[in-house]
Amino acid sequence: MSFLLSDGDKKKIVDALNLDVSLELGAVIQYLHHHWTAEGLVSPAIIGLFEKISRDEMKHLEKFAERIIYLGGVPTTQPAPVKTGGDIEKMIKDDLDGENHAIKVYKEHINLCAKIGDTTTRLMLEEIVSDEEGHADTWETTLGIKK
Repeated sequence: MSFLLSDGDKKKIVDALNLDVSLELGAVIQYLHHHWTAEGLVSPAIIGLFEKISRDEMKHLEKFAERIIYLGGVPTTQPAPVKTGGDIEKMIKDDLDGENHAIKVYKEHINLCAKIGDTTTRLMLEEIVSDEEGHADTWETTLGIKK
């Protein structure tokens, strides 16, 4: 017998996932803007990272939106705030902040899914958190941040 979510639990998950969609939309826009506007001596290496990670974020966005549709919801089209401007170091710090914020939010949503019993969404979020932690590690390494 498969586990069925109540309408109330579906709404909680859809609301959480719509926040996640918003974060990913904002991340895609921010990474692409950084890709287009980065300049300086180190920009060629970093520009490629901005583009690659934007593509990863698009894949996350698609997974979240598809899960929302499956649960009977409608994905938002409203992106989270986008940080633009500054030199490459500022761009990287802004992107690292975004990754860390997403990790925090997604972990909260993992806990919500565990509490409700939505294993499928929980597992999807755990996989995406792993990707986001990899992105954060890339930016920490680029900035020379030691943990």
